[in-house]
Parts: sequence; structure tokens; C-alpha cells
Amino acid sequence: MADPAAAPWWRGAAIYQIYPRSYADGNGDGIGDIAGIRARLAHIRDLGADAVWISPWYVSPMADAGYDVADYRAVDPLFGTLAEAEALIGEAHGLGLRLIVDLVPNHCSERHPWFQEALAAAPGAAPRDLFHFRPGKGEHGELPPNDWQSFFGGPAWHRLGDGEWYLHMFAPQQPDWNWDHPRVRAEFEDILRFWLDRGVDGFRIDVASLLVKQDGLPDKASLPEGAPPPEADRPEVHEIYRSWRRIADAYDGERIFVGELWVPADSLPRYLRPDELHTGFNFPFLQAPWDATALRAVIDETLAQHAPVGAPATWVLGNHDTTRPVTRYGRTDTSYGERRHGLPVDLALGTRRARAAALLSLALPGSVYLYQGEELGLWEVEDIPPQLRQDPTATQSGGTDPGRDGCRVPLPWSGDEPPFAFTLEASEAPGTSEARATPDTSATPDHTDGTPWLPQPPAWKDHTVAAQTGDPASTLELYRTALHLRRATPALGDGPLTWLPAPEGVLSFARTDGFTCTVNFTTAPVELPPSARPLLSSGPLDEGKLPPDTAVWQSRTSG
Repeated sequence: MADPAAAPWWRGAAIYQIYPRSYADGNGDGIGDIAGIRARLAHIRDLGADAVWISPWYVSPMADAGYDVADYRAVDPLFGTLAEAEALIGEAHGLGLRLIVDLVPNHCSERHPWFQEALAAAPGAAPRDLFHFRPGKGEHGELPPNDWQSFFGGPAWHRLGDGEWYLHMFAPQQPDWNWDHPRVRAEFEDILRFWLDRGVDGFRIDVASLLVKQDGLPDKASLPEGAPPPEADRPEVHEIYRSWRRIADAYDGERIFVGELWVPADSLPRYLRPDELHTGFNFPFLQAPWDATALRAVIDETLAQHAPVGAPATWVLGNHDTTRPVTRYGRTDTSYGERRHGLPVDLALGTRRARAAALLSLALPGSVYLYQGEELGLWEVEDIPPQLRQDPTATQSGGTDPGRDGCRVPLPWSGDEPPFAFTLEASEAPGTSEARATPDTSATPDHTDGTPWLPQPPAWKDHTVAAQTGDPASTLELYRTALHLRRATPALGDGPLTWLPAPEGVLSFARTDGFTCTVNFTTAPVELPPSARPLLSSGPLDEGKLPPDTAVWQSRTSG
């Protein structure tokens, strides 16, 4: 990676996403927690990542796996304590890792004290102004206030016994904040300071474009064709992020924001101006099919979009909401627009392509995000019994979408059968200076016997951390080698990219100092330049040729 003294750390960082429920279980309840993260944080350091992003750990009834926050300044007992979180921040820094926490500003939990106060208030009372309460349509107010639909399926409105409705762009248990209210804005500025004061290095902002809604909450059907959506990507949201940037910039150590931005290509740069967010997730790259032409177009468009505002690109293959790359790349249709379940998958083909995609993403200019388990070559678990699924998408869609649980299955660490050492031995668990409260597991199945909260496939026995460690052909060792090379290679991370001549169906580009990356998307081997020395390949080379669905890093020699 480029010299950290020459550029801010976040412009070229490799950031590892932890989904805490599924990383490691420190107290034997079958659910991952902070104790588990602390005990196995060295895995991420040894992998070669620069930073960790942790999905929500706040107090929550877990209607949406923690994305329904009841208290933004406390850790849910399911995961641990605030003292443990503070210890984790310090231990991460001690290992040379930055730590980014998730922030969920569009909505909260129905159990948040402010929403509970709103529910207890009469229609029209001040506490309800902090959210979007409206009377219904129809003769008796029996119809929703507008035609907006929840992203989880069904109307985006829930009716109360007093006749009023409230807006929830996700589950009914997740009421949307009213960001036009100054009290909401002041509250979140204080929440930022609370965590920045405890040493976090940044925030990943959940659904960052949704905070502000169009005045009057109009029906979508009433808007002119081509009008911007009334519930997202409103121009007023940018002042919120400018105020947040001023707060972050007042702290030492380059604290950052990364936005989850499902927005049109022409909107993305507006969020990444020098006085707003530092980076935003690159979803077109994640969604692109395994195709040289399509991926080159996405790469070119991404770099062109970021250049005018001077922001670094980000590259991501998957996360806790999307189908795992091994499964996606093993299907006939390798693009990602929505979750598709039950389609035939060639796992061997998907694995080859996912390994090649990893080298491609790690060689591109900017920062890169890795979702836990990608380094193990894990696939989407699609045969989870319906009664064990916990994603609210499954319920709200009426079962037509089984949800996102398949990419959230607990990691396999060692052993020949489930639970693959997901739960720590007593000797592994770190101590804490604060007593651990009994977690509220009312929203989850009983796991008092330590059974992981979602079942792991027995076939993962060959994909555990222990099984792959030391095996040069394993996906884990590929990632370790690539990330350490990336950190040691000045050409990688932030910086320029130059496309090189290549046959149809092949992508080849150079960074600086003679570094090149070539990816073969065709069905036949292709010749490699004889003057280039291989540094690392995603699969074995074939007598100087690059096999199908394989990537190689090379160092070009002069002459």
C-alpha cells in the first residue's frame, strides 16, 4: 500500500467487516459477541487488514439483528458491555488496527425511549414530531398516508390504535426518524461525539441516503415521470453530513465516515465532496457480472465518478446483506440485483472466480472491504430451515424472499464438525472489568446449549481457519499473502491505474513501479508477458499461461 505518511490511511485501507453475531462466541450462548471478537482479533491482524468495521452492537430487541437501535450509547448485553467495547477499541489499536462502528441514523427501534414517549402521546403532540406520524387516508383513515413501500416488503406504514400511522421504510419495529427536527440532528451529533471520545476511528452509515424525506411525503404515483424519489437522496441530507464532517475533523487521528449509498451514479460524488463523507460503498462493482467488459465499464465509471471530488474509490464483493461471492459467481447469472435463492450453483467454479475477484479488487486503486468468511471461501447457506431463519425480510415478504441469513452463518474456526469451535473455550475468553448482564434472547431461538444461532454446513470442515492455515493452495493463505503483498507494495492502495492491451475477455492493468494485474474471464488459457515475473496468482499457472477464471499479479521487468 502507498506510504501512509504520504496519504491518509483510509484512502487505501483494507477493511474487514465483522458481523458480531457470527464471528465468535465468547460466553457459550451460541451468539457471537465482543468477547469472541477480542479473543480472535489477531486473525484479522494476521490476515493483513488495516481496519475493522463492526456491525451494530447497540442495545436492541433484535427485530433486525441490531439495526433496530433502542440505545445508541450502550452495548446490548447479547454482545457484552460498554467496558468490553472500550477494551476492544484499545486492543485493536494495540494490534495496529483501526476500528469503525456502524451507525443507524435513518430509523431506531420501536423500544427507543423517544418512540415510546411518542406512542404514549396523543396525535399531534410534540413527541410525535420526532418521527413521521400521519393520519390515514380513506373515509375512516383506514388506508396508509401514502403509497410508499417498505424495503422489506409491504406498506411502509403501521397503524396505531388511535388511528394514526407512522413511517417505517424497513420493518414496523423500525420507525423512521424525522430529520427535519433539530432535536434529532442534535442527538446524533452527540452520539458521534460519544463514540469518538471512546476512540473509534470512524462510522459506517447505514442507508446513508434515506435520512431526509420530501416535504409533505407525497405519493410516488403523484410525481412526474423521472422525478427523484421522495424518500431518498434528498439534497437536504448533505448539510447533515457537512455538520458531521466538522465534528470528525475536530478529532485527532483522521476519523472517517463511509456511507452505504444505494444512489444513482451521478449522485454518489455529491456525498463524497471534501467536506462530507470520506468514502462510499461501490455497489455497482458488487453487482457486476463475471464479465470482462462489464467489470471494466464499472471500474472506469467508478474512477471517473470519484475523480472530480478527489475521493478514493472503494471495492467490495459482498457484505451481510448480499449473496456470498462463491455462490453468486457459481451461477449461470453472476450479476447481483436482488437475492435469488435455490438456483443451481457450481461451487468449484464459483470458488475459482471468487479467488480471482479477490486479487482483482485488492489490486484496484482505493480502499477495499472484506466481509468475514470471504477469506475462507465460504458459500451462501441456502438450506436453513424456515423455523430457524431470523431475518425479518422472510416474514414481511410473506416467505417469497427467505432473507439474508444465508450469508450470516457463524464462522468455522476449527474441528471436523459443527459448531467448528465457534464458541470459545473458557481459557480463550478475555476478562472484563464489568459484570456481564444476562442477555435478552426473547427475539431469538433458545441457544442455551451453545448451538450456533444459525446452523453451519458440515461441509465447512475443510474451510475452517485451522484447516486452511499453512496450506498454500487454500483461500485463506491466498488472502493472507495478497493482503501482506498489498501492504508492502507501494504501487497498491490509492493511486493511478493504466489499462494494458489484452485479448478479448481479459482485463490487464498496471499500477506504478511495474506492478500489473491480469484476469482471464474466458474459457481458454491466455499467454502472459514473458518479461513479467509472477508475484501471486489465484490458481496455478499453466506453463506461462493464465488459465480461465484466474488472476495473477506480476512485476514487469525493464527491457
